[in-house]
Amino acid sequence: MSLTASAEPRPRATRIAVTSGKGGVGKTSLTINLAVAMARLGHRVGILDADFALGNIDVMLGLTPEVHLGAVLEGVKRIDEITLDGPSGVRIIPAGSGVRALTALDDDRWLRLAAAIDEAGRDLDFLFFDTATGIADTVLDVIRLADYALVVTSYDPAAVVDAYAVIKLITAADAAKPIGVVVNSARDSEEGGLVFRQISLAADRFLGRTLRYDGHVLEDRQVRESVFAQMPLLLGADVAGPATGCIRRVASRLASARPNGSGGPWPAPPGRIERGSPAATMEAPRCA
Repeated sequence: MSLTASAEPRPRATRIAVTSGKGGVGKTSLTINLAVAMARLGHRVGILDADFALGNIDVMLGLTPEVHLGAVLEGVKRIDEITLDGPSGVRIIPAGSGVRALTALDDDRWLRLAAAIDEAGRDLDFLFFDTATGIADTVLDVIRLADYALVVTSYDPAAVVDAYAVIKLITAADAAKPIGVVVNSARDSEEGGLVFRQISLAADRFLGRTLRYDGHVLEDRQVRESVFAQMPLLLGADVAGPATGCIRRVASRLASARPNGSGGPWPAPPGRIERGSPAATMEAPRCA
Protein backbone atom coordinates (compact mmCIF):
# COMPACT_ATOMS: atom_id res chain seq x y z
CA MET A 1 0.00 0.00 0.00
CA SER A 2 1.37 3.42 -0.94
CA LEU A 3 2.11 5.78 1.92
CA THR A 4 0.77 8.63 -0.19
CA ALA A 5 -2.63 6.97 -0.22
CA SER A 6 -2.98 7.19 3.56
CA ALA A 7 -5.31 9.67 5.21
CA GLU A 8 -4.14 13.27 5.60
CA PRO A 9 -2.40 13.97 8.91
CA ARG A 10 -4.51 15.55 11.61
CA PRO A 11 -3.81 19.24 12.20
CA ARG A 12 -1.41 19.72 15.08
CA ALA A 13 -1.14 22.47 17.61
CA THR A 14 0.51 25.72 16.64
CA ARG A 15 3.66 25.91 18.75
CA ILE A 16 4.65 29.19 20.38
CA ALA A 17 7.97 29.35 22.21
CA VAL A 18 7.91 32.09 24.84
CA THR A 19 11.45 33.13 25.68
CA SER A 20 13.57 35.94 27.08
CA GLY A 21 17.21 36.83 27.37
CA LYS A 22 16.99 38.17 30.90
CA GLY A 23 15.31 36.70 33.94
CA GLY A 24 12.75 38.64 35.92
CA VAL A 25 10.78 40.04 32.98
CA GLY A 26 7.68 37.97 33.80
CA LYS A 27 8.01 35.40 31.00
CA THR A 28 6.46 32.44 32.82
CA SER A 29 3.61 34.42 34.35
CA LEU A 30 2.82 35.87 30.92
CA THR A 31 2.90 32.41 29.34
CA ILE A 32 0.37 31.11 31.85
CA ASN A 33 -1.97 34.06 31.42
CA LEU A 34 -1.77 34.01 27.63
CA ALA A 35 -2.69 30.31 27.70
CA VAL A 36 -5.65 30.99 29.99
CA ALA A 37 -6.77 33.90 27.81
CA MET A 38 -6.67 31.73 24.69
CA ALA A 39 -8.54 28.94 26.45
CA ARG A 40 -11.24 31.40 27.46
CA LEU A 41 -11.53 32.35 23.78
CA GLY A 42 -12.51 28.74 23.10
CA HIS A 43 -9.17 27.32 21.99
CA ARG A 44 -7.65 24.07 23.22
CA VAL A 45 -4.37 25.08 24.82
CA GLY A 46 -1.42 23.44 26.52
CA ILE A 47 1.82 24.57 28.16
CA LEU A 48 5.03 22.56 27.98
CA ASP A 49 7.45 23.61 30.72
CA ALA A 50 10.61 23.66 28.60
CA ASP A 51 12.91 24.67 31.44
CA PHE A 52 13.67 20.99 31.85
CA ALA A 53 15.89 21.17 34.94
CA LEU A 54 14.36 24.18 36.75
CA GLY A 55 10.72 24.04 35.76
CA ASN A 56 8.21 26.02 37.82
CA ILE A 57 4.96 26.16 35.84
CA ASP A 58 3.43 23.63 38.24
CA VAL A 59 4.60 25.64 41.27
CA MET A 60 3.09 28.85 39.90
CA LEU A 61 -0.23 27.06 39.48
CA GLY A 62 -0.20 25.21 42.81
CA LEU A 63 -0.02 21.81 41.13
CA THR A 64 1.78 18.78 42.56
CA PRO A 65 2.81 16.40 39.77
CA GLU A 66 3.91 12.92 40.75
CA VAL A 67 6.05 12.57 37.61
CA HIS A 68 7.42 15.09 35.15
CA LEU A 69 8.82 15.42 31.66
CA GLY A 70 12.03 13.70 32.66
CA ALA A 71 10.15 10.38 32.78
CA VAL A 72 9.06 10.90 29.18
CA LEU A 73 12.58 11.80 28.06
CA GLU A 74 13.87 8.63 29.73
CA GLY A 75 11.26 6.60 27.86
CA VAL A 76 9.41 5.27 30.93
CA LYS A 77 6.21 7.37 30.61
CA ARG A 78 4.01 8.64 27.80
CA ILE A 79 3.27 12.34 27.53
CA ASP A 80 -0.41 11.82 28.38
CA GLU A 81 0.58 10.02 31.58
CA ILE A 82 2.28 13.11 33.01
CA THR A 83 -0.05 15.82 31.67
CA LEU A 84 -2.10 17.70 34.26
CA ASP A 85 -5.36 19.62 34.11
CA GLY A 86 -4.69 23.29 34.67
CA PRO A 87 -6.90 26.37 35.01
CA SER A 88 -9.58 26.96 32.34
CA GLY A 89 -8.83 23.55 30.86
CA VAL A 90 -5.22 24.39 29.95
CA ARG A 91 -3.15 21.21 29.76
CA ILE A 92 0.11 21.38 31.74
CA ILE A 93 3.21 19.31 30.94
CA PRO A 94 5.47 19.78 33.99
CA ALA A 95 9.27 19.72 33.97
CA GLY A 96 11.68 18.66 36.68
CA SER A 97 13.20 20.93 39.28
CA GLY A 98 16.82 20.58 40.29
CA VAL A 99 17.40 17.63 37.93
CA ARG A 100 20.95 18.04 36.69
CA ALA A 101 20.61 15.25 34.11
CA LEU A 102 18.10 17.39 32.21
CA THR A 103 20.38 20.40 31.77
CA ALA A 104 21.73 18.83 28.57
CA LEU A 105 19.79 16.36 26.43
CA ASP A 106 21.38 13.69 24.28
CA ASP A 107 20.06 12.67 20.86
CA ASP A 108 17.76 9.96 22.22
CA ARG A 109 16.10 12.37 24.65
CA TRP A 110 15.64 14.97 21.92
CA LEU A 111 13.96 12.39 19.69
CA ARG A 112 11.63 11.43 22.54
CA LEU A 113 10.90 15.11 23.21
CA ALA A 114 10.02 15.78 19.57
CA ALA A 115 7.74 12.73 19.50
CA ALA A 116 6.09 13.75 22.77
CA ILE A 117 5.43 17.26 21.47
CA ASP A 118 3.81 15.80 18.36
CA GLU A 119 1.65 13.55 20.51
CA ALA A 120 0.67 16.34 22.93
CA GLY A 121 -0.30 18.65 20.09
CA ARG A 122 -2.71 16.32 18.34
CA ASP A 123 -5.69 17.41 20.40
CA LEU A 124 -4.68 21.05 20.93
CA ASP A 125 -4.96 24.25 18.95
CA PHE A 126 -2.00 25.94 20.64
CA LEU A 127 0.95 24.56 22.59
CA PHE A 128 3.14 27.06 24.45
CA PHE A 129 6.77 26.25 25.24
CA ASP A 130 7.91 28.16 28.33
CA THR A 131 11.66 28.09 27.71
CA ALA A 132 14.46 28.53 30.19
CA THR A 133 15.89 32.04 30.44
CA GLY A 134 19.02 32.85 28.48
CA ILE A 135 20.76 31.70 25.33
CA ALA A 136 21.86 28.16 26.15
CA ASP A 137 21.86 25.62 23.31
CA THR A 138 18.92 23.81 24.91
CA VAL A 139 16.80 26.97 24.73
CA LEU A 140 17.61 27.53 21.07
CA ASP A 141 16.94 23.88 20.25
CA VAL A 142 13.49 24.13 21.86
CA ILE A 143 12.74 27.27 19.85
CA ARG A 144 13.64 25.38 16.67
CA LEU A 145 10.74 23.03 17.40
CA ALA A 146 8.29 25.96 17.54
CA ASP A 147 6.38 27.69 14.75
CA TYR A 148 6.76 31.10 16.37
CA ALA A 149 9.14 32.67 18.87
CA LEU A 150 7.67 35.23 21.26
CA VAL A 151 10.40 37.26 22.98
CA VAL A 152 9.40 38.91 26.26
CA THR A 153 11.29 41.98 27.42
CA SER A 154 10.82 45.11 29.50
CA TYR A 155 11.99 48.74 29.67
CA ASP A 156 15.08 47.66 31.64
CA PRO A 157 18.10 48.43 29.37
CA ALA A 158 19.68 45.06 30.21
CA ALA A 159 16.44 43.28 29.23
CA VAL A 160 16.37 45.16 25.91
CA VAL A 161 19.96 44.23 25.10
CA ASP A 162 19.40 40.60 26.08
CA ALA A 163 16.19 40.41 24.04
CA TYR A 164 18.13 41.53 20.98
CA ALA A 165 20.81 38.92 21.74
CA VAL A 166 18.17 36.18 21.78
CA ILE A 167 16.69 37.44 18.50
CA LYS A 168 20.17 37.48 16.95
CA LEU A 169 20.80 33.85 17.92
CA ILE A 170 17.35 32.68 16.81
CA THR A 171 17.97 34.34 13.45
CA ALA A 172 21.39 32.71 13.13
CA ALA A 173 19.83 29.30 13.78
CA ASP A 174 16.79 29.83 11.53
CA ALA A 175 16.57 33.04 9.52
CA ALA A 176 12.98 32.25 8.51
CA LYS A 177 11.69 31.75 12.05
CA PRO A 178 8.96 34.34 12.71
CA ILE A 179 9.67 36.35 15.85
CA GLY A 180 7.33 38.54 17.86
CA VAL A 181 8.03 40.85 20.79
CA VAL A 182 5.96 41.65 23.87
CA VAL A 183 7.04 44.45 26.22
CA ASN A 184 6.04 43.46 29.74
CA SER A 185 5.49 45.74 32.77
CA ALA A 186 5.32 48.86 30.60
CA ARG A 187 4.26 52.09 32.26
CA ASP A 188 2.20 53.06 29.21
CA SER A 189 1.80 52.37 25.51
CA GLU A 190 4.48 54.92 24.61
CA GLU A 191 7.06 53.04 26.67
CA GLY A 192 6.08 49.75 25.08
CA GLY A 193 6.35 51.23 21.60
CA LEU A 194 9.72 52.80 22.39
CA VAL A 195 11.23 49.51 23.56
CA PHE A 196 9.96 47.68 20.49
CA ARG A 197 11.30 50.34 18.12
CA GLN A 198 14.76 50.09 19.67
CA ILE A 199 14.87 46.33 19.17
CA SER A 200 13.16 46.39 15.78
CA LEU A 201 15.46 48.99 14.26
CA ALA A 202 18.54 47.08 15.48
CA ALA A 203 17.19 43.83 14.05
CA ASP A 204 16.44 45.51 10.73
CA ARG A 205 19.82 47.22 10.51
CA PHE A 206 22.12 44.46 11.72
CA LEU A 207 20.17 41.27 11.05
CA GLY A 208 18.14 42.30 8.02
CA ARG A 209 14.93 40.95 9.44
CA THR A 210 11.46 42.14 10.44
CA LEU A 211 9.98 41.62 13.86
CA ARG A 212 6.30 41.57 14.73
CA TYR A 213 5.02 43.72 17.60
CA ASP A 214 2.55 41.64 19.57
CA GLY A 215 1.91 44.41 22.07
CA HIS A 216 2.68 45.47 25.61
CA VAL A 217 1.38 44.55 29.07
CA LEU A 218 0.94 47.38 31.52
CA GLU A 219 2.63 47.35 34.92
CA ASP A 220 0.18 46.02 37.49
CA ARG A 221 0.74 45.21 41.18
CA GLN A 222 -1.85 42.43 40.87
CA VAL A 223 0.55 40.43 38.71
CA ARG A 224 2.91 39.96 41.65
CA GLU A 225 0.00 39.20 43.97
CA SER A 226 -1.34 36.54 41.60
CA VAL A 227 2.09 34.87 41.49
CA PHE A 228 2.15 34.60 45.29
CA ALA A 229 -1.44 33.30 45.25
CA GLN A 230 -0.42 30.66 42.65
CA MET A 231 -3.34 31.72 40.48
CA PRO A 232 -3.41 33.17 36.95
CA LEU A 233 -4.06 36.90 36.96
CA LEU A 234 -7.00 36.46 34.58
CA LEU A 235 -8.79 34.29 37.14
CA GLY A 236 -8.33 36.65 40.08
CA ALA A 237 -10.94 38.69 41.88
CA ASP A 238 -10.24 41.91 39.96
CA VAL A 239 -10.22 40.99 36.28
CA ALA A 240 -10.36 44.62 35.16
CA GLY A 241 -6.85 45.57 36.27
CA PRO A 242 -4.37 47.34 33.97
CA ALA A 243 -2.63 44.16 32.78
CA THR A 244 -5.61 41.91 32.09
CA GLY A 245 -6.92 43.76 29.05
CA CYS A 246 -3.43 43.89 27.58
CA ILE A 247 -2.94 40.15 28.02
CA ARG A 248 -6.27 39.44 26.33
CA ARG A 249 -5.27 41.71 23.46
CA VAL A 250 -1.94 39.91 22.97
CA ALA A 251 -3.70 36.53 23.15
CA SER A 252 -6.21 37.60 20.51
CA ARG A 253 -3.41 38.73 18.20
CA LEU A 254 -1.59 35.44 18.55
CA ALA A 255 -4.77 33.44 18.00
CA SER A 256 -5.74 35.42 14.91
CA ALA A 257 -2.31 34.87 13.35
CA ARG A 258 -2.52 31.11 13.63
CA PRO A 259 -1.61 29.45 10.33
CA ASN A 260 -4.22 27.51 8.42
CA GLY A 261 -3.81 23.82 7.75
CA SER A 262 -1.55 21.64 9.84
CA GLY A 263 0.41 24.29 11.69
CA GLY A 264 2.83 25.65 9.17
CA PRO A 265 5.06 28.67 9.80
CA TRP A 266 3.59 31.94 11.00
CA PRO A 267 3.14 34.38 8.14
CA ALA A 268 5.92 36.95 8.33
CA PRO A 269 4.95 40.61 8.08
CA PRO A 270 5.57 41.95 4.57
CA GLY A 271 8.74 43.96 4.02
CA ARG A 272 11.27 45.43 6.38
CA ILE A 273 10.69 48.22 8.86
CA GLU A 274 12.44 51.25 7.45
CA ARG A 275 13.70 54.00 9.75
CA GLY A 276 11.04 56.70 10.05
CA SER A 277 8.30 54.63 8.44
CA PRO A 278 4.85 54.33 10.08
CA ALA A 279 5.65 50.75 11.09
CA ALA A 280 8.86 51.86 12.77
CA THR A 281 7.00 54.36 14.89
CA MET A 282 3.97 52.20 15.66
CA GLU A 283 2.63 52.19 19.18
CA ALA A 284 0.42 49.62 20.82
CA PRO A 285 -3.15 50.70 21.48
CA ARG A 286 -3.88 51.68 25.04
CA CYS A 287 -5.46 48.78 26.85
CA ALA A 288 -5.91 50.14 30.37
